[in-house]
Amino acid sequence: MTSTMGRMLLAMAGLLAASAAAAQSADPPSAYTQAAQAEVLRTSPFADRQDFDFARRGFVATRTDPLIRNAAGQPVWDLSAFDFLKGEAPATVNPSLWRQGQLLAIHGLFKVSDRIWQVRGFDLANITFVKGDHGWIVIDTLGSIETAKAALDLANQSLGERPITAIIYTHPHVDHFGGAGGLVSLADVQAGQVQVIAPKGFLAAAVGENIIAGPAMQRRAAYQFGVPLPKSALGQVNSGIGPGVAVGTTSLIAPTRDIDHTGETLTIDGVRMVFQFTPGTEAPVEMNIDFPDWRIVDMAENANATQHNILTPRGAVVRDAKTWADHLTEALTLFGDSDVLITSHGWPRFGKAQIDDYLAKHRDAYAFLHDQTVRLMNQGLTGDEIAARLKLPAALEQAWYDRPYYGSLSFNSRAVYQFYMGWYDANPVHLSPLPPVEAGRRYVAAMGGAAKVRAMAQAAYDQGDYAWAAELLNRAVFADSTDTAARSLLARCYDQLGWQSENSLWRNMYLTGAGELRDGPPSGARGQAGQAAVIANLPTPMLFDLLAVRLNGDKAGAGHLKLAFIFPDRDERTYVTVENGVLIHQAIAAPGPVDATFTVNRADFLASIFTGVPLAAKVASGAAKIDGDPAALVRLMSWMDPPHPNFPIVTR
Repeated sequence: MTSTMGRMLLAMAGLLAASAAAAQSADPPSAYTQAAQAEVLRTSPFADRQDFDFARRGFVATRTDPLIRNAAGQPVWDLSAFDFLKGEAPATVNPSLWRQGQLLAIHGLFKVSDRIWQVRGFDLANITFVKGDHGWIVIDTLGSIETAKAALDLANQSLGERPITAIIYTHPHVDHFGGAGGLVSLADVQAGQVQVIAPKGFLAAAVGENIIAGPAMQRRAAYQFGVPLPKSALGQVNSGIGPGVAVGTTSLIAPTRDIDHTGETLTIDGVRMVFQFTPGTEAPVEMNIDFPDWRIVDMAENANATQHNILTPRGAVVRDAKTWADHLTEALTLFGDSDVLITSHGWPRFGKAQIDDYLAKHRDAYAFLHDQTVRLMNQGLTGDEIAARLKLPAALEQAWYDRPYYGSLSFNSRAVYQFYMGWYDANPVHLSPLPPVEAGRRYVAAMGGAAKVRAMAQAAYDQGDYAWAAELLNRAVFADSTDTAARSLLARCYDQLGWQSENSLWRNMYLTGAGELRDGPPSGARGQAGQAAVIANLPTPMLFDLLAVRLNGDKAGAGHLKLAFIFPDRDERTYVTVENGVLIHQAIAAPGPVDATFTVNRADFLASIFTGVPLAAKVASGAAKIDGDPAALVRLMSWMDPPHPNFPIVTR
């Protein structure tokens, strides 16, 4: 099942050559950039090498062939792609981020204990194999079926082949459930041979973040993860919490059992597990897993090798920093006697003192972020003003796992402000701001024209003031997207800002933006067949939720419809109305007359709605039936807008 994300990544991979060429046309790191890198080297604790010991401890084996391929033989992941991360950091990479890249590039199968192993470096996340009495309990699945299968094959080859008895999703982000189809079959799950366990609310959250708002998030995710960038010292060096995102095939197998409270205990395949239910933290629903008999705790993605995001740049529901900190405080109480700590990203921590210090300082970073943002907010500062002022205490800033490789205090403080106050900063001028293009034209005119704006920006660039130069040039580019001189200089600003960034996502976004200023956004339409395959296992109401957010109210206008859908293969009925530009659906039989009733197997309905396969052949064969107006479904679909997968970001 190829997801929209998977197709996006494969399509974007075609831009690598162009991006590499663009990087070659960039200016070299300026004296200001070199000075910034030197300051990081001077002020950061590079003598502390404990993380390298933890990351390499327990190494068993890795693949002899570094390329993981899909069924068509195309590479979806290259374990050797980050081999360039050797020696000292070049001036094009922040030395702290280079160090993080070196750690995340360590790949293979690692023994955590006599019963737990992890495969790391095969995708953005880790996959954990727990040895039960009869088979493997798998915690998180990686993001694609190809990388998940490669990890399972490595574990079986190295440790002895065992069946999978259970899969546990710690939370509903695709890099933790997308590989399930490479480990088990849906038929085995439906037959009860494999349990799939997840926190309560998993499916709704997975759909909301990966499907309902999926197209917009996936476009922005290409920036966040630097998908079109070459993996090199001039491009992508890591993704903060993992080496990168594999461009494979995504699956979704729904859970068969929910965890809904802290303290819930399960014994699966002879392994006792106690769960901490942590909704509202790194994901809308999430859970940590304790193995009390072994004194090992899995903190999922609630504790990481980096500061995380309160609001991820790709877009998502804003997270609750206070709730996150409170759950870490609870974890310290629940799991304070653990000897080993593992996570869904990064490497384990060994030793009670190390674990307590790690959890406490991780907790303190989120608590400080929350409390100080709210304090300054209550003094009248806006989100942008707080972001410019806030700085972690030295004891936290010097902890490598609180450094901003993935999340940042700047971005996160604005997210906390948004969590409480929304996007509006109370200044009336921002009640109805001008759209970017109109604002750009007016600002450029007010500053005396494009040539003067470019001259001011060049002066700022020459002084190393890249952020201000970018602010000026962004106005110029939105005022006139054909201004190649402004686009070129803005790209050069983004190069320098990206090279200086300690945050992997900021680096990726700056450098991806620079590439699109030079070459334009990706082109080429992509169909919806892949998404239809991914959502095939979703509850029917969620499918109609997806249609509701695709309805173009202007196209529908004063039009109205009443439709009944009967899916005999699932014994389901759905009543749909369209009126006032809104699609409403209810899982009931139609309460009165309708324009048409469609009796069709759900798979055929999905093929028609999401991939455009006509129902006519099914109707002719008797596999489907239409009572009423046969054109009603066509009318409904004519009101739908397909997503725009390649919308512009740095230009208009």
